[in-house]
Amino acid sequence: MPFIANTDAERQAMLATIGVERIEDLFHDIPEPYRYVPFDLPEPLSEVEVLRELSALSQENDTLDDLTSFLGAGAYRHFIPSVVDFLAGRSEFYTAYTPYQPEASQGTLQAIFEYQTMIAALTGMEAANASHYDGATATAEAVIMALNAAKGKRKRIVLSPTLHPQYRAVVRTYTQGMGLDIVGDQTRDHDFHALLALCDSNTACVVVQNPDFLGQLHSPAEMQDLADAVHARGAMLAVATDPISLALFTPPGEYGADIVMGEGQSLGIPLSFGGPYLGFFAMRMADVRKSAGRIAGETVDTEGQRGYVLTLTTREQHIRRGRATSNICTNQGLMALRACIYMSVMGKRGLRAVAEQCYHKAHYAAARISTLPGYEIVGKKPFFKEFVVRCPVPVAAIKEHLLLDWGIIPGYDLTQDYPELGECLLVAVTEMNTREEIDDLVEALAEAAELAGELELEMEVAP
Repeated sequence: MPFIANTDAERQAMLATIGVERIEDLFHDIPEPYRYVPFDLPEPLSEVEVLRELSALSQENDTLDDLTSFLGAGAYRHFIPSVVDFLAGRSEFYTAYTPYQPEASQGTLQAIFEYQTMIAALTGMEAANASHYDGATATAEAVIMALNAAKGKRKRIVLSPTLHPQYRAVVRTYTQGMGLDIVGDQTRDHDFHALLALCDSNTACVVVQNPDFLGQLHSPAEMQDLADAVHARGAMLAVATDPISLALFTPPGEYGADIVMGEGQSLGIPLSFGGPYLGFFAMRMADVRKSAGRIAGETVDTEGQRGYVLTLTTREQHIRRGRATSNICTNQGLMALRACIYMSVMGKRGLRAVAEQCYHKAHYAAARISTLPGYEIVGKKPFFKEFVVRCPVPVAAIKEHLLLDWGIIPGYDLTQDYPELGECLLVAVTEMNTREEIDDLVEALAEAAELAGELELEMEVAP
């Protein structure tokens, strides 16, 4: 029998207090035949047997420890120093969802404050928060912030077609029913300067990505020209970015961005089947009160000792619902803590070293692939760690062949989001990919091209 702390006398006292005689009386609203439904369950197992069964089930999954991956498209495999798991896994942090009594959570608040400081420095912005689920929701919150800044007087949102497709979808989901005119991303013209023709006096913001979803890098001069043109129309410029790229290239704050946001998964957060992730969000000081979520600040107490407080809490949990800038945001403190530890451990030099490895390995891979008959590197712009490859056979066939015969995930199939590009693959290379893995990818792609006829036939007869 399990041990239950309450004695029979205590249980009777509690029942008497609430005015019932038996525990069964608490369930009188449930018809008796349905109170104890029999379940067809297997015989119980011992702990050893359960662990053996779970281990066998887990071995049926292939992980990135078993496969070679060049898949990115917003979530990337980067090296995570062991100290990140060790510190973030301490019970003081790991068991705390969010500091609802914040001033009693000085460690959590300090971690958020340090995280905000580093994100602001990395993006070149004046302030940052720690309040978004992922890059997609951070982008949607950037749109809502721009609408708030326009005081509801502007209803047009211009999205770049090379902004992450999932970010664009979430923006539409977040803002449905608000009567917005969302334009730009339906065009097949991937030059985001063409968006300016859509930016008018009714536009609240223009949202672009740099490096964009196709991996292209837009120069600081290009971005400054875009920012100046957007500002001349009275709109805000929101830039989604890869935080690792900011260790090597000019941050958006230096070329006129009003809001900088993106996916922080690269900063010490594992892939984890797609989450939980972290949406980072940075802004100018003048717009802080229009942002969503919460911001931790540093102050001194009555004795002059340094302390941390929630300087801004615009969540509906903290203020009246009607005054909340967003009702769908979270502290995301544990993920922000991981990013904080990662950035602290890596430092400027470490982050730059990671960015440089991504850059050089990606360019090595692109140079090798470009020599293969039938394959073409798409786009003339520079790129960071991702690039587009046009393939001589269907991408689906290439992916299946490389996965089954080589144990390689070659990248992201762009035909589902950009069919106008043709049979194209988005290839991502990080510091985790070795030269040998890249050479294997090139050899496997060459083999796939040679087997083009057979692969297409297999795709046709497959059920």
